[in-house]
Amino acid sequence: MRQPSPRHLAEGPRVGIRRFTPADGAEFTARARESQELHRPWLFPPTTEETYAAYARTLIEDPTRSGYLVCARESGAIAGFINVNNIVQGGFRCGALGYGVFAHAAGRGLMREGLGLVVDHAFGELRLHRLEINVQPGNAASIALARRLGFRLEGFSPDFLFIDGAWRDHQRWALTTEMRAASPTGQGRRAE
Repeated sequence: MRQPSPRHLAEGPRVGIRRFTPADGAEFTARARESQELHRPWLFPPTTEETYAAYARTLIEDPTRSGYLVCARESGAIAGFINVNNIVQGGFRCGALGYGVFAHAAGRGLMREGLGLVVDHAFGELRLHRLEINVQPGNAASIALARRLGFRLEGFSPDFLFIDGAWRDHQRWALTTEMRAASPTGQGRRAE
Protein backbone atom coordinates (compact mmCIF):
# COMPACT_ATOMS: atom_id res chain seq x y z
CA MET A 1 0.00 0.00 0.00
CA ARG A 2 1.33 3.42 -0.94
CA GLN A 3 1.75 6.33 1.46
CA PRO A 4 -1.61 8.13 1.40
CA SER A 5 -2.12 11.82 0.79
CA PRO A 6 -3.20 13.82 3.86
CA ARG A 7 -6.86 13.58 2.83
CA HIS A 8 -6.96 9.74 2.73
CA LEU A 9 -6.41 7.04 5.35
CA ALA A 10 -5.06 4.74 2.62
CA GLU A 11 -4.67 4.87 -1.15
CA GLY A 12 -4.49 2.47 -4.04
CA PRO A 13 -3.59 3.28 -7.65
CA ARG A 14 -6.97 4.92 -8.40
CA VAL A 15 -8.85 5.48 -5.14
CA GLY A 16 -8.35 6.51 -1.56
CA ILE A 17 -10.51 5.88 1.48
CA ARG A 18 -11.47 8.49 4.03
CA ARG A 19 -13.97 8.91 6.84
CA PHE A 20 -17.46 10.31 6.36
CA THR A 21 -17.92 13.97 7.29
CA PRO A 22 -21.08 16.06 7.68
CA ALA A 23 -19.90 18.19 4.73
CA ASP A 24 -20.21 15.23 2.31
CA GLY A 25 -24.02 15.27 2.46
CA ALA A 26 -24.78 17.11 -0.79
CA GLU A 27 -22.44 15.01 -2.97
CA PHE A 28 -23.30 11.71 -1.28
CA THR A 29 -27.06 12.16 -1.56
CA ALA A 30 -26.87 13.38 -5.17
CA ARG A 31 -24.87 10.25 -6.07
CA ALA A 32 -27.29 8.04 -4.12
CA ARG A 33 -30.29 9.50 -5.97
CA GLU A 34 -28.53 8.98 -9.33
CA SER A 35 -27.83 5.35 -8.34
CA GLN A 36 -31.25 4.20 -7.12
CA GLU A 37 -31.82 1.94 -10.12
CA LEU A 38 -28.44 0.27 -9.56
CA HIS A 39 -28.94 -0.13 -5.80
CA ARG A 40 -32.49 -1.48 -5.75
CA PRO A 41 -33.49 -3.94 -4.30
CA TRP A 42 -30.22 -4.54 -2.45
CA LEU A 43 -29.55 -1.35 -0.53
CA PHE A 44 -31.07 2.00 0.33
CA PRO A 45 -28.45 4.64 1.16
CA PRO A 46 -29.66 8.06 2.31
CA THR A 47 -30.96 10.29 -0.49
CA THR A 48 -31.70 13.47 1.46
CA GLU A 49 -29.31 15.64 3.41
CA GLU A 50 -31.40 15.13 6.56
CA THR A 51 -31.17 11.32 6.39
CA TYR A 52 -27.49 11.57 5.41
CA ALA A 53 -26.77 13.70 8.50
CA ALA A 54 -28.22 11.03 10.82
CA TYR A 55 -26.45 8.23 8.90
CA ALA A 56 -23.06 9.98 8.95
CA ARG A 57 -23.42 10.95 12.61
CA THR A 58 -23.94 7.28 13.53
CA LEU A 59 -20.88 6.22 11.52
CA ILE A 60 -18.78 8.98 13.09
CA GLU A 61 -19.93 8.59 16.71
CA ASP A 62 -20.86 4.91 17.22
CA PRO A 63 -17.81 2.85 18.30
CA THR A 64 -19.39 -0.31 16.86
CA ARG A 65 -19.34 1.17 13.34
CA SER A 66 -16.70 2.66 11.10
CA GLY A 67 -17.64 4.26 7.77
CA TYR A 68 -15.46 5.06 4.76
CA LEU A 69 -15.95 6.90 1.51
CA VAL A 70 -14.18 5.53 -1.55
CA CYS A 71 -12.95 8.55 -3.50
CA ALA A 72 -11.13 9.03 -6.79
CA ARG A 73 -7.52 9.86 -5.90
CA GLU A 74 -7.13 12.72 -8.34
CA SER A 75 -10.50 14.47 -8.20
CA GLY A 76 -11.70 13.44 -4.74
CA ALA A 77 -15.13 12.54 -6.19
CA ILE A 78 -17.05 10.00 -4.10
CA ALA A 79 -17.24 6.66 -5.96
CA GLY A 80 -18.87 4.60 -3.22
CA PHE A 81 -19.05 3.83 0.48
CA ILE A 82 -18.05 1.00 2.80
CA ASN A 83 -19.12 0.48 6.39
CA VAL A 84 -17.72 -1.87 8.99
CA ASN A 85 -20.76 -2.58 11.16
CA ASN A 86 -21.35 -4.58 14.34
CA ILE A 87 -17.72 -4.24 15.43
CA VAL A 88 -17.00 -6.43 18.44
CA GLN A 89 -13.57 -6.44 20.08
CA GLY A 90 -12.28 -8.75 22.81
CA GLY A 91 -12.08 -12.43 21.93
CA PHE A 92 -14.29 -12.01 18.84
CA ARG A 93 -12.62 -9.07 16.99
CA CYS A 94 -15.08 -9.17 14.12
CA GLY A 95 -17.05 -6.77 11.94
CA ALA A 96 -19.61 -6.98 9.14
CA LEU A 97 -18.99 -5.13 5.88
CA GLY A 98 -21.66 -3.26 3.96
CA TYR A 99 -20.92 -1.36 0.77
CA GLY A 100 -22.24 0.26 -2.34
CA VAL A 101 -20.81 1.79 -5.49
CA PHE A 102 -22.40 4.82 -7.14
CA ALA A 103 -23.61 4.47 -10.73
CA HIS A 104 -21.00 6.79 -12.26
CA ALA A 105 -18.22 4.54 -10.88
CA ALA A 106 -19.81 1.09 -11.33
CA GLY A 107 -18.05 -1.62 -13.32
CA ARG A 108 -14.60 -0.02 -13.18
CA GLY A 109 -13.05 -1.99 -10.31
CA LEU A 110 -12.98 1.02 -8.00
CA MET A 111 -14.97 -0.71 -5.26
CA ARG A 112 -12.71 -3.74 -5.41
CA GLU A 113 -9.74 -1.46 -4.85
CA GLY A 114 -11.54 0.51 -2.12
CA LEU A 115 -12.82 -2.59 -0.35
CA GLY A 116 -9.30 -4.04 -0.36
CA LEU A 117 -8.07 -0.86 1.34
CA VAL A 118 -10.82 -1.05 3.97
CA VAL A 119 -10.07 -4.73 4.63
CA ASP A 120 -6.39 -3.84 5.16
CA HIS A 121 -7.42 -0.98 7.47
CA ALA A 122 -9.83 -3.19 9.43
CA PHE A 123 -7.23 -5.91 9.95
CA GLY A 124 -4.57 -3.31 10.80
CA GLU A 125 -5.79 -0.11 12.43
CA LEU A 126 -9.08 -1.53 13.76
CA ARG A 127 -7.32 -4.73 14.92
CA LEU A 128 -10.07 -7.03 13.69
CA HIS A 129 -9.46 -10.72 13.07
CA ARG A 130 -12.53 -11.55 10.99
CA LEU A 131 -14.74 -9.71 8.51
CA GLU A 132 -18.10 -10.90 7.23
CA ILE A 133 -20.13 -9.91 4.20
CA ASN A 134 -23.81 -10.88 4.23
CA VAL A 135 -25.23 -10.83 0.70
CA GLN A 136 -28.66 -11.59 -0.73
CA PRO A 137 -28.27 -14.64 -3.02
CA GLY A 138 -29.45 -12.75 -6.12
CA ASN A 139 -26.85 -9.99 -5.79
CA ALA A 140 -24.35 -11.47 -8.25
CA ALA A 141 -22.11 -8.38 -8.40
CA SER A 142 -21.62 -8.30 -4.64
CA ILE A 143 -20.97 -12.04 -4.47
CA ALA A 144 -18.38 -11.71 -7.24
CA LEU A 145 -16.67 -8.90 -5.33
CA ALA A 146 -16.53 -10.98 -2.14
CA ARG A 147 -14.98 -13.87 -4.10
CA ARG A 148 -12.39 -11.64 -5.81
CA LEU A 149 -11.24 -10.37 -2.43
CA GLY A 150 -10.74 -13.89 -1.07
CA PHE A 151 -13.83 -14.20 1.13
CA ARG A 152 -15.18 -17.75 1.49
CA LEU A 153 -18.81 -18.78 1.54
CA GLU A 154 -19.62 -20.06 5.02
CA GLY A 155 -23.35 -20.48 5.07
CA PHE A 156 -26.89 -19.37 4.44
CA SER A 157 -28.98 -17.31 6.86
CA PRO A 158 -32.74 -17.36 6.21
CA ASP A 159 -34.68 -14.20 7.08
CA PHE A 160 -31.43 -12.49 8.11
CA LEU A 161 -32.04 -8.76 7.50
CA PHE A 162 -35.16 -6.63 7.19
CA ILE A 163 -34.78 -4.81 3.86
CA ASP A 164 -37.42 -3.03 1.80
CA GLY A 165 -40.33 -4.25 3.91
CA ALA A 166 -39.41 -7.94 4.28
CA TRP A 167 -36.97 -10.28 5.97
CA ARG A 168 -34.38 -11.30 3.36
CA ASP A 169 -32.24 -14.43 3.14
CA HIS A 170 -28.48 -13.88 2.93
CA GLN A 171 -25.32 -15.81 2.17
CA ARG A 172 -22.56 -15.32 4.75
CA TRP A 173 -19.04 -14.77 3.39
CA ALA A 174 -16.01 -14.34 5.66
CA LEU A 175 -12.32 -13.52 5.62
CA THR A 176 -9.84 -13.83 8.50
CA THR A 177 -6.36 -12.43 8.89
CA GLU A 178 -4.96 -15.96 8.45
CA MET A 179 -6.87 -16.47 5.19
CA ARG A 180 -5.63 -13.12 3.90
CA ALA A 181 -2.02 -13.88 4.79
CA ALA A 182 -2.21 -17.36 3.17
CA SER A 183 -3.51 -16.05 -0.16
CA PRO A 184 -1.11 -16.07 -3.14
CA THR A 185 -0.48 -12.31 -2.88
CA GLY A 186 -0.55 -12.22 0.91
CA GLN A 187 -3.47 -9.83 0.66
CA GLY A 188 -6.47 -12.06 -0.05
CA ARG A 189 -6.83 -10.73 -3.57
CA ARG A 190 -5.23 -11.26 -6.94
CA ALA A 191 -2.07 -9.39 -7.76
CA GLU A 192 -2.74 -6.20 -9.69
